[in-house]
Amino acid sequence: MSLKVVIIGGGSSYTPEIIEGFINRYHSFPVTELTLVDIPEGKEKLEIVAGLAIRMLQESNLPIKFSWTLDRREALQGADFVSTQIRVGGLDAREKDERIPLSYGVLGQETNGPGGIFKAFRTIPVLMDICKDVHDICPNAWVINFTNPAGIVTEALLKYSPHKKTIGVCNIPFNIKNSVAEMLACDVADVEIEFIGMNHFVFGSKVLIKGEDKTNEAIERLLNKEMDYSPANIVSLGWSDEFIRSLNMLPNPYHQYYFQTVKVLEKDLKAFRENGTRAEVVKKVEKELFAKYHYTSRNKGN
Repeated sequence: MSLKVVIIGGGSSYTPEIIEGFINRYHSFPVTELTLVDIPEGKEKLEIVAGLAIRMLQESNLPIKFSWTLDRREALQGADFVSTQIRVGGLDAREKDERIPLSYGVLGQETNGPGGIFKAFRTIPVLMDICKDVHDICPNAWVINFTNPAGIVTEALLKYSPHKKTIGVCNIPFNIKNSVAEMLACDVADVEIEFIGMNHFVFGSKVLIKGEDKTNEAIERLLNKEMDYSPANIVSLGWSDEFIRSLNMLPNPYHQYYFQTVKVLEKDLKAFRENGTRAEVVKKVEKELFAKYHYTSRNKGN
């Protein structure tokens, strides 16, 4: 049986982690073909990531056919899953998404507020075109959207794209599940969380461990500051006991933009004045990361 996965935005710094996931989970998700796709402007990064991917797959000894291309429609031939992780306009556009609102004393962030809307306006038309290609070329494929602003983009695709086999994903539910497992000293496989909402706007409404309701215990651990599942790009401000008790659900880090707007804005404005935008920080990190990818792909044993 063949199982082809196409990653659109294959030159992303996230791609090696995805490939590692396919390798580690091959027994449950036996990919037979993997294709990375990017645009001409991303060719250099795509080639670096592809070089690293080749080495990773060779060392895995798994029978996964691998390729990379700038021809999206050709790549989609025979696809079963299409992952989208694109950034229209690149980090330069993200910098404007963050800098313009912050310059006016407003939250500048790529998933919500003015910055999120700016990014959505640029991104939705491109993803609509991608979904149209998927619908025409591989109509049975699932589109897995990992592109921000994930909630807005996924909702737009589900409502207006001709391709309805679309799922929006983000790492917040994954982080919450792993944090709960660590906090309650149990195996991640034993944890089941019922979520309300979509992508960055979910609440964990119920926590089950091997089918047993442990919601109250998880909430008490959160109240005692024993759990923090914030991603690296969001510094947790913590939650008041009154808020958590009245909510009686697990919030996610992005909720601070709505429930703690004043504090978040103060923190972000301070970071903006001292270090510039998050995009500028990411540019520096990404430059170092791609240098390591490039070196690793060409130096076996390091």
